[in-house]
Parts: sequence; structure tokens; C-alpha cells
Amino acid sequence: MGIEILALSLASPASQWERLSSSCQASTRSFIEMASLHLGASALSQTMSLPKKIKMPATCSIQMLNHPGCHTEPHRSPCYIMNDRVSKNCLWKHDSSSSIHRRPFKLYSSSSEALLTSTSQASQDTLVLGSERVGVLLLNLGGPETLDDVQPFLFNLFADPDIIRLPRMFRFLQKPLAQFISVVRAPKSKEGYASIGGGSPLREITDAQAKALRKALCDKNIPAKVYVGMRYWHPFTEEAIEQIKIDGITKLVVLPLYPQFSISTSGSSLRLLESIFREDEYLVNMQHTVIPSWYQREGYIKAMADLIERELQKFESPTKVMLFFSAHGVPLAYVEEAGDPYKAEMEECVDLIMEELEQRGITNGYTLAYQSRVGPVEWLKPYTDETIVELGQKGVKSLLAVPISFVSEHIETLEEIDVEYKELALKSGIENWGRVPALGCEPTFISDLADAVIESLPYVGAMAASSIEARQSLVPLGSVEELLAAYDSKRSVLPPPIAVWEWGWTRSAETWNGRAAMLAVLALLVLEITTGEGFLHQWGK
Repeated sequence: MGIEILALSLASPASQWERLSSSCQASTRSFIEMASLHLGASALSQTMSLPKKIKMPATCSIQMLNHPGCHTEPHRSPCYIMNDRVSKNCLWKHDSSSSIHRRPFKLYSSSSEALLTSTSQASQDTLVLGSERVGVLLLNLGGPETLDDVQPFLFNLFADPDIIRLPRMFRFLQKPLAQFISVVRAPKSKEGYASIGGGSPLREITDAQAKALRKALCDKNIPAKVYVGMRYWHPFTEEAIEQIKIDGITKLVVLPLYPQFSISTSGSSLRLLESIFREDEYLVNMQHTVIPSWYQREGYIKAMADLIERELQKFESPTKVMLFFSAHGVPLAYVEEAGDPYKAEMEECVDLIMEELEQRGITNGYTLAYQSRVGPVEWLKPYTDETIVELGQKGVKSLLAVPISFVSEHIETLEEIDVEYKELALKSGIENWGRVPALGCEPTFISDLADAVIESLPYVGAMAASSIEARQSLVPLGSVEELLAAYDSKRSVLPPPIAVWEWGWTRSAETWNGRAAMLAVLALLVLEITTGEGFLHQWGK
């Protein structure tokens, strides 16, 4: 039984997805199939003037029963009413006496036509959770909490086949290779973590986000327990799952804390989760769903715009500041060969934020670049370090860095951006530097995550309404394997993000051949000098 997937974002525009697929109408068809509404003929006719890719959702009233500690007033929130086949699995109570209300929407005029907001709410259905125990699982990367944790954390990172993909015949080398890389990289990584206090603050921040999300849900009459599952360090996903079982959770919403989907971040966490679910009878029978990405949500976009607007006011001349969006990079092959939607989603996310800022009268110039590349393979361009130098050469004097793919402070914001890139910017002629903080527990952001969870509850346990078609932005309900196959159908061997041995006349092979030759010569010289019995002595006799 696969983990079920929920999409809370609308389809991306064809113009942005032509690079990924020759056909961009699949997401429109799937959205209509998934979100067709049980509104009746009169209400349905009122939606015909809207774009065909949008089926207007009604609203629902969520009423909590027998849950002390939370308010018991009905909470109104947007949701999609599925057809009768699906609604039976969603615990819907339909009130036939109430009339169907048409819900007007405000569509932002954007290149993506993807940011959808409600301007009014009405209700004719009630979602009764009753004695159900609701859980939310937040997925994140994890990070070493002390300097002693750095090397084992790096081992866990590079032992992940979604980070380093080896040819099938060499898969047995995954862990030995991860051990070698982690030992080699640990000293430099320790220096970075030492400069930010001796460890990553990611766990502390994520725990605070979980606590804030639980409170926000409770305030909205949804008493849910929120768990944190890290991919590469404590608390591991497996630890969170064990606690979920102990607590007897019956409905689970899985929420990766990555706004944009990538096969190397959300994808890796979901693959692990899929394998855990497949082997556990309790989890197989537990109703669950996954929100794979949420970068298009109005609350997230507004929260990012709020932070940018606030930081701009700290500059002497806010209108002259260049906005510098810096996102975590991925190897180019992940996008071009595996079909990772990360780049397209990132570009659309930046466009939505800029459109929100323009509505506030902020029309600063902006650019997007990708950071944190390692190894000899090509990563997404432009690179952050190279772009900073170019901006300095072009005469940019004020720069505001915006970490766009991070919702928590960690080493890539606190050390890489705040220290390395700031120093590079000042050396490149940029005189005024600023950085937008990560979202953390920003109230607008947390409230929006709570709304995302509430909107997903009617889907928990529902079956897929349509098949996933490869390279489409919208992911209807389905299994994790189906979701990942949509972007990574061949599961092909991709160039790893670090230098790994490759056969043939390649740059990597030449590098390792050269290193091997140098080591051989060095060993030969040491043998000659220390023993006098080496090959050269024998040859000279």
C-alpha cells in the first residue's frame, strides 16, 4: 500500500513547463478529475465562466467532538468535496437541507495564474473527526547538534542513494564511499559549524515550528499532534513513526518543510517513508496523505513578502536595493535527465513573491541564483558566488539576500550566506549588505501551514482520483512511488554531487588517475629513502 499524495497547489503555466514536457494540458485534466465538485447543476453552471483548469471548491465546517483542550466552535475552512465514491472514505456528513453556496475567488494576475485566494466562505458540509486521532509529520533534512555529530551526519547524507547515485553494479560501494567522503569532508564542515555556535540550530527551530503549528491547529479547532522526522539526523523519521504508533494516530498528514519539491529533498524523505509504511501493518492500515509542495500558497507568499519588505526598510535607499534570491542548488542532471521540477517551481515561486511585492508598490530589481554546489559536476546555474561578483562589477551597491528554499536557519544561511557570501559581496564592490531571515515561526507562515493541514483532512484515506502523468506540476492523490515516478521514471544513474570514480576518459577519471599516480610515486620515493631496497635501487644494480 503506497503513501497517498495530496496536491494543494494549482497547475503551473504551460510556458514555464514547456522545458519539461511537450504537453502541459495533463495537469489541467488531472485537476478537473481530482477536484470535480459535488455542487449540483445550478452551482456548477455558475463556474463555467472560470478558466477550465479550475473547479471551484465549496467550504466545509469542521466540528471537533470529544477533544478537550481546544475550542469546540465550528471552524470554517476551504476544502474540496469529492464525489460520492471518495467522500465515503473521508468521513463526510452531507447536510442536504443546506443550500449550495457559490464561493467567489480572487485570482492574482500572474504569469502562473497559480495563486488562488478565497474572498468569502460558506458551508453546507461538516467533517466530523469524532474519536479520530490526527497527527502531522513534519519532514526536514536534519543537522548535527554538536561537532562530534558532523562526521556521522555527513555519512548518513552521502549514504543516501538519492544524493549519490552509483551504477547498479557498484551499489555495494554506497556505504564505504559515504564513509570515505564523510571523513574527508568532516574537518572543513566542523569549521563551518564551529563558526555558528558548534552545531546546527535546525532541530531546535523545527521543534519550535511543530509546537507553533500544533497551537495554530488547536486554535482552529483541530486538536492534532505534530511530529518531527529528520532524514539524516535525530529525531530520525523512523523515531517519529514509532512515536506516532505509540500515540495511536489514526489520520496522518505528512508535510515536508521544503516549499518546492525536489527528488533529492522531499523525494528522498518520501522514498524512506514509503519503505517504512510498506513493512508495517499498522502504518498500512492508517489513513494518511502527503502534501508534496506548497510554494504557491498565499500565506507563504505573503509571509516571504512581509520579511522582504521589512528588511528593505533598513537600507538608506530601499528602492535602490537589488533583491538577491539564493536557493539551494541541485545537480543539473537531476532536472534535465530525471525531470526534477525543482527549478521550474523555484522560478515560479520567485515570480509570485515579486508580484506580491509589486502590488505593495515595491518594484526593485531582482535575480535568482543557486548556492551550495560541490564536486566537479555541473549544477543549476547561475551560481550564487559568481552572480555576486558579476553584480558588483555591474555597479550594484546595495544587495538584500533572500534565502528562498529554506524555512529555518541553518549552516547554509548562517555561515554560507551570512559569512562567505557577505565577505565576497563586500570584496566585489557591494557596499550595503542585508539578509532576509528564514521564516521560522513567522505567524502568517505557521497559520498558512495549519490551513494546509486542515484543507488536506478531507483527503486523508481517499483513493487516487486520477493517474499521475509524467512531468506535470499537479500531483493528485496516489502513491509515493507514483509521485516520484512522475519526475524520475527511469530512476537513472545521475552524476553525483561530489567527485566519485567514473570509468572512461572523463574529468573525474583523469582526476582520480592523477591522484593515484601521485600517491604511487610518493610511496615509491618513501620506500627508496627509508629502506634503500626500492625499485630504483634494484634497477640501478
